[in-house]
Amino acid sequence: MEPIFIQNIKQKFGIIGYDYALHRALEKAIQVAPTDISVLVLGESGVGKEFIPKIIHQYSSRKHHAYIAVNCGAIPEGTIDSELFGHEKGSFTGATSMRKGYFEGANGGTIFLDEVGELPLPTQVRLLRILESGEFIKVGSSKIQKTNIRIVAATNLNMVESIQKGKFREDLFYRLNTVQINVPPLRFRKNDIKFLFKKFSNDFAEKYHMPPVTFSEESLKYLEDYSWPGNIRQLKNLIEQISVVETQREISIEKLKEYIPENIPSISFSNNVIETSFRDRERDFLYKILFDMKKNLNDLKNITFQLIKNNSNARFIEKNQHLMDKVFGKIIHNRDDSIFQLEDSDYEEVEEDLSKNELSSFSLQRKEIEFIQKALKKNNGKRRKAAKELGISERTLYRKIKQYGL
Repeated sequence: MEPIFIQNIKQKFGIIGYDYALHRALEKAIQVAPTDISVLVLGESGVGKEFIPKIIHQYSSRKHHAYIAVNCGAIPEGTIDSELFGHEKGSFTGATSMRKGYFEGANGGTIFLDEVGELPLPTQVRLLRILESGEFIKVGSSKIQKTNIRIVAATNLNMVESIQKGKFREDLFYRLNTVQINVPPLRFRKNDIKFLFKKFSNDFAEKYHMPPVTFSEESLKYLEDYSWPGNIRQLKNLIEQISVVETQREISIEKLKEYIPENIPSISFSNNVIETSFRDRERDFLYKILFDMKKNLNDLKNITFQLIKNNSNARFIEKNQHLMDKVFGKIIHNRDDSIFQLEDSDYEEVEEDLSKNELSSFSLQRKEIEFIQKALKKNNGKRRKAAKELGISERTLYRKIKQYGL
């Protein structure tokens, strides 16, 4: 069951889906929101990267100030400095008056630089100065100005490749990439497709005053197996097109194939998110283990608080025995059976496993094996279902089973 705060965020921003990698991206956005850390959002075109900066701004101390989104790839190179930093009257042909730039206008707030990898190199130098000192100079001026701004950037480019080709400054990349948030592509969120389809179908039915389209089970499976190079944007456009064009509201697989034919040539993605996607999935699986261990620690704190509050209430201990066993392991009761204590070795084990948010490789491996065994047992040994529950690919699960001899 997903946490309440994730449910609230998804409802507030209209985000659809239950994929673990998606939830991880939302969790990271909430975690960094109260800080002024620069964030770089990575993901393919059409995955919905624009939600992340909105969430960060809304849950930050800057939420009552301006939020400005700038598509860096849509502004001509000759005018982008003027757009971002402003210009003085007469600084270039057509500059008939002084103009404030986005960084001045959003002072105190947040600026979202979409497609930041498209910025020309001279503009990158100016942006680096703002990140380092908060200073900028308008085009045609010599006066240094200050701004207090939070920068969230996004790109679908392979930034390492851009740096190697000299198209993007390495020092700027590391400044922007203080925290990295990856938004997963739709082909890695197959279980979410049916929910997205239903949402878009109902939305367009309301918009165009007609019954919603429905898909057969076979058609829905076809959607889930498609690679979706255009991601959520492509799915949304497809559902809108079908909603408007088709008079028959139940869409057969034959009709669906007219819109997305079989054997479409695969598209080569030059995207660092895609190149590392399988490693990211495995890493996110380990994050899931750490997240669950952190939850257990919070349960421990809650039990301790309640025990103190209830003054060692024996009934409370009996009622929550299963939770105590889960968190503490073996419980040692005293003679009157009204309070409990842990052995010193148990304290050392809990502290060693959870301190400093780091785990020894042995502890991590042990937890990983435990999660895999539970998932396999729950799904009667069916690897595909177990892999879906764990949030990893079936291929990764097979390798883990072989690695641990399960």
